[in-house]
Amino acid sequence: MAWGLPYVCWAGGVDLLMPETFLQPEPLARMIEIEKPTYAAAVPTIWNGLLRYTEENRADLSSLRLVTCGGAAVPRTLIERFKETHGVPIVQGWGMTETSPVAAISWPPRGASDDEAVDWYARTGRLIFGVELRLVDSAGKELPWDGRSVGEFEVRGPWITGTYFKDDSPEKFHDGWLKTGDVGTVDARGFLQITDRAKDVIKSGGEWISSVELENTVMAHPDVVEAAVVGVPDSTWDERPLACVVLKADARRDPSAIRAFLSGKVARWWLPERYAFINEIPKTSVGKFDKKVLRARYANGELEVLELGPTEK
Repeated sequence: MAWGLPYVCWAGGVDLLMPETFLQPEPLARMIEIEKPTYAAAVPTIWNGLLRYTEENRADLSSLRLVTCGGAAVPRTLIERFKETHGVPIVQGWGMTETSPVAAISWPPRGASDDEAVDWYARTGRLIFGVELRLVDSAGKELPWDGRSVGEFEVRGPWITGTYFKDDSPEKFHDGWLKTGDVGTVDARGFLQITDRAKDVIKSGGEWISSVELENTVMAHPDVVEAAVVGVPDSTWDERPLACVVLKADARRDPSAIRAFLSGKVARWWLPERYAFINEIPKTSVGKFDKKVLRARYANGELEVLELGPTEK
């Protein structure tokens, strides 16, 4: 955000509010109520925390007309609940430091009705002008934009990184295209749908499981505050998903209830057998889920894992 929005605000003569380190729900809610901004942007964990705070405390967010959310996949339930509770649309954006920074934004296409809007907001976004993208498989072969073929996004353009300072990093480029490390699909209209980071894809029995889609579905459970899914070793399938779940204060730790909730919403062989109920999902300095910490905790035996019987693949 820091090299995008501030420049836009300066160019447009717009007042800019910077919360600095005060990104907790209570000071954010107080700042919004006092200063009355009309637009705001942050990662999903910030908006999820603010939403939960406003459900339990009085807060006035009515000045907001639009929120942009990015840095990680935005749960559909967050978009829906924010709109229902505060009347504020959350528009999803996608980009990287290397794309300076926005590469796609999830504005609904012309002619989409209000009822359809959330379906478009929940997508990763459509490419902005000046950004070229292609979808490639693991062998580097280009895939069609049909909304079904899954591959890695590669991008290029006049303001997209072509090299790194004092670091050749040839593995991060492919014939002049930047390898983003994001995996997903693109439809015929150019709308992207990220299904995972390449490093976070769970490869189970030769098939891919999207950790992002799985954790967003878990977070739709009414008792779940946050959830992160990581792949862990499995003697039969090589890898299986471990769901790390943060529950509401009064909720019961019941992995069977969560798996029952997931049943029918994701493929049967995606259903996790392993659950860890924890107090907080570890996060990076910018508020993204830090899955490498969860993997390390699992490997070191630091997580209390509850196991259910296996599901058929």
